[in-house]
Amino acid sequence: MPFQPLEPRRLFRRIAEQIAAMIAAGELPPGSRLPSERDLAPRLNVSRPSLREALIALEIEGLVEVRGGSGVYVRAAATPPMRDATDAPGPFDVLEARLLVEPDCAALAARSTDAQARLAVAEAFGRMRAEAVAGRVGDLADRDFHLAIAEASGNPVLSRIVGDLWRDQAAPVASRLTRLAVSPLRRRQNLGEHAQIAEAIAAGAAAAARAAMRRHLLAVRRARMAALGG
Repeated sequence: MPFQPLEPRRLFRRIAEQIAAMIAAGELPPGSRLPSERDLAPRLNVSRPSLREALIALEIEGLVEVRGGSGVYVRAAATPPMRDATDAPGPFDVLEARLLVEPDCAALAARSTDAQARLAVAEAFGRMRAEAVAGRVGDLADRDFHLAIAEASGNPVLSRIVGDLWRDQAAPVASRLTRLAVSPLRRRQNLGEHAQIAEAIAAGAAAAARAAMRRHLLAVRRARMAALGG
């Protein structure tokens, strides 16, 4: 079964499924090396970042091993697939949805007359900053900050949507990509971006809060694309 071109609109799951099927059929036997990304991406008719997302999923499922400087190899003893690794939405799909929802949540939070809700945003940012000063990763504080903003929007539907998006972001493939994308420099930049969002909300500046949130999420997307070589 030769590699079959895939439609560009399809997600990384489709790439992972085709490679997994070839492994299951024995066409990519244990220990064999997959073609290089430069060769494989055009044969599948997909971008290299999409291919790398698929390889992350296959690595999480235990089907392949990524050896730095050498390539990607089929594992000798593949473990049963973790279905949630590839069944969850793609990391960039989640980010696209966040870009549509979270900037307006920030604007609504800035307009809110609920002093307690806005105070919760400030306190959540304070925890983020404390984690950074202590040299800790602070991913939970990051999540809590965004959830506090959604709550401060005053719209329970938006709050639920943002909560769902953050649960999708915690899926295995997205989590692995986040770890690949976040350097010490990026963490410092991330804290500065969150500070701008918090300050705009505290000042009641809706347009500035919306713009700051959008800049932050675009920076997250750029970092992830860079981690995938895109």
